[in-house]
Amino acid sequence: MTVLEERGGYRLAPPPAWRPRRDPAPLLPDGEPYRLLGTGAELDGELLRELYGQLVRGRRYNEQATALTKQGRLAVYPSSTGQEAAQVAAALALREQDWLFPSYRDTLAAVARGLDPVAVLSLLRGDWHSGYDSRAARVAPLSTPLATQLPHAVGLAHAARLKGDDVVALAMVGDGGTSEGDFHEALNFAAVWQAPVVFLVQNNGFAISVPLAKQTAAPTLAHKAVGYGMPGRLVDGNDVATTHEVLTDAVERARAGDGPSLVEAVTYRIDAHTNADDATRYRESAEVAAWREHDPVALLERELRERGLLDGAGKRAAAEGAERMAHDLRERMHQEPDRRPMDLFDHVYARRTTQLRQQAEQLRAELDAESDAESDAGDEKLTSEGGQPGGDA
Repeated sequence: MTVLEERGGYRLAPPPAWRPRRDPAPLLPDGEPYRLLGTGAELDGELLRELYGQLVRGRRYNEQATALTKQGRLAVYPSSTGQEAAQVAAALALREQDWLFPSYRDTLAAVARGLDPVAVLSLLRGDWHSGYDSRAARVAPLSTPLATQLPHAVGLAHAARLKGDDVVALAMVGDGGTSEGDFHEALNFAAVWQAPVVFLVQNNGFAISVPLAKQTAAPTLAHKAVGYGMPGRLVDGNDVATTHEVLTDAVERARAGDGPSLVEAVTYRIDAHTNADDATRYRESAEVAAWREHDPVALLERELRERGLLDGAGKRAAAEGAERMAHDLRERMHQEPDRRPMDLFDHVYARRTTQLRQQAEQLRAELDAESDAESDAGDEKLTSEGGQPGGDA
């Protein structure tokens, strides 16, 4: 196709609008996932130990949350067992002022960011849409709709850049989310605006039961970055050291004003999509077993032992710390939540709409009527037992 420019017509700054603006070569990802563990690369021992503690804690969190689901304390839980490395690395790559935009499966990232483990589960328990103050935590609500958090991350990052705030947004999404329009719109806006945002795609192989091969014909998901004019990085998502290094570099690149990046972390979802899913219907047990051999916790533990950075006492200390967290989570999740129905109307709009006011008034009237009925029933019971309402029995 030949593209002709109208003489004297509007055109972008040179080169002409119909020509590629950038050389795509520097934006292309590596041919194979980048990895550090097991290569003898120079690594920060203290950082490795911190990452290990978070991985062990994250694995135990997944186990405990899954058990709570079976006990009826959670409506649903999308386990991230096998994906702990990408989530922990994402949280630790950010500075305090930065923002994290997680999906529904990224509970570990929110906990590693410093949120209360119980509050993170409030959405999945059905108590609140989000059980924490997003502004204070700088963690957006866990997003259940696929990829809708990505344009939000771009908007926040772009606004921060316009205001001159030193803020980077890191948005997490699964491979299934890359098939949504929100993903493509977010990448396009981020690249055009050069917004300080990092996109982390956790490619765990399946969008529920749909394998990646039925979602895209691209060589990798990281290649999609090139079409939008940003660098794509392909990493071993079970190698926590690699994922942390690449995400940290991408975050600091964005902070320096060099624009967004897309990082694809190749990992695997060991458990089913949620407790409502039967993964045996669409994948073989041999495939799961093969990925268990590439377990992120075991990979880092082996590296630490080989470097003389972890002994039996250190392993027990990490396990005991994780167990204390699980015990506290279990005890608090078995307590009945303090439900406040009127809170439904407090976090929708800054100013309530007419419809919201009407709905709030209707619910208030229903709650008052229910309270009056319970009070009357109590008075009748007291009278029948020989006492006097409002007096001593």
